[in-house]
Amino acid sequence: MKPLKISASKVSRWACTLLLVNASTPICLGDDSSFAKLAPPAPEKGTIRVATFNMALNRKEDGQLVKDLSKGDEQAKKLAAIVQAVRPDVLLANEVDYSNGKAAEILLKDYLGSPQLAQAKSELKFVYTGPVNTGVPSGLDLNLNGRNSDSDDGWGYGAFPGQYGMAVYSKFPINNQDVRSFQLLKWHTMPNALRPKLTDKETGKEKFFHSDEVWEKLRLSSKSHWDVPILIGDKVFHLIASHPTPPVFDGPEDRNGCRNHDEIRLLRDYVEGSSNTEYIVDDSGKRGALSDNAFFAIVGDLNADPNDGSGLPSGITDLLRSERVTSEFVPASEGAVAAAKSQGKANEKHKGNPAHDTGDFNDNNPGNLRIDFVLPSSNCEVVSGGVFWPTPEQLQKCGLDPDWIDASDHHLVWLDIRMR
Repeated sequence: MKPLKISASKVSRWACTLLLVNASTPICLGDDSSFAKLAPPAPEKGTIRVATFNMALNRKEDGQLVKDLSKGDEQAKKLAAIVQAVRPDVLLANEVDYSNGKAAEILLKDYLGSPQLAQAKSELKFVYTGPVNTGVPSGLDLNLNGRNSDSDDGWGYGAFPGQYGMAVYSKFPINNQDVRSFQLLKWHTMPNALRPKLTDKETGKEKFFHSDEVWEKLRLSSKSHWDVPILIGDKVFHLIASHPTPPVFDGPEDRNGCRNHDEIRLLRDYVEGSSNTEYIVDDSGKRGALSDNAFFAIVGDLNADPNDGSGLPSGITDLLRSERVTSEFVPASEGAVAAAKSQGKANEKHKGNPAHDTGDFNDNNPGNLRIDFVLPSSNCEVVSGGVFWPTPEQLQKCGLDPDWIDASDHHLVWLDIRMR
């Protein structure tokens, strides 16, 4: 993998890679079958463990997830067991259907807050969740198929409002009153936005995919972008959460690729701040970017791999190169290496280091990718980190069935950081 923001020598980069593998290698402890035996070491004193996890807790109908969680859901139990093993202090969960916040609350109380596989319950106490654009009807024909009521015609792709939602969990108090949400931000207000285009079949000339009238109404965020302030001691830590659209499932106009790029660019603009970020206006009408001395971490399933996949790589690589972000420490796992080797096919053509993959996807296309990120601010020190992706042998050695880590096609990513 090419270095994205590193001026060190090749020797130091190799040393960093070895450190990453060692830091994230699961160790089997004790005799009882439990994910706790595969847990990373406890974080050092004075650090916080920040994690992101696409839990794939989405359902086909509104309210179904609440029903499933209320009666006892095996998928949620497996996901909670993973979280309890890693023990994050702050966690973003992607793809938790919104349902007016009910699903997120049940997940905290009955799953994260209840011991799974004889483990200790999570120390996560507080939750923030809110509405997202997925499945919210736009009343417009956004995919130009002659209808305006498809899942593709919502402000974000979804079968119902709140599908594929998000939730933030924290061991520390969340300042709910100061949360900034950017669900309503218009795409066209971003300077030099990547407006989708295609070639006219009759004239051979390039034209815009959406009419001017539609373009001026489109929302940038496919779910939402949140700045969630968390009170840790005498400091405020900002969790910058999002879940950009996958850069696929479109046509030659690449409207999802363009949107994914600009959703990630919004993250960079928000933490960098500059004269061209006056377009950033939150849902309460407050204008402007994050303060330049704030402690933060950008987290989420960003649906963009800096080396592989179908996205426009400049979005994620520009974010990783930002002076406001520390990205030298790349979380890794042995399980990702084993999966890429055993599954082969598309993985054999990838340029990126398979140890850094976070998602286990179709072997033919796109293969496994690094698309889930925890990116702390440059005024934070990264102490350790990893991806919770044990190998089948490690699971077997600890008396665990491999399907326990298949509850989601993503794997939890964590970093231990210290605010300096």
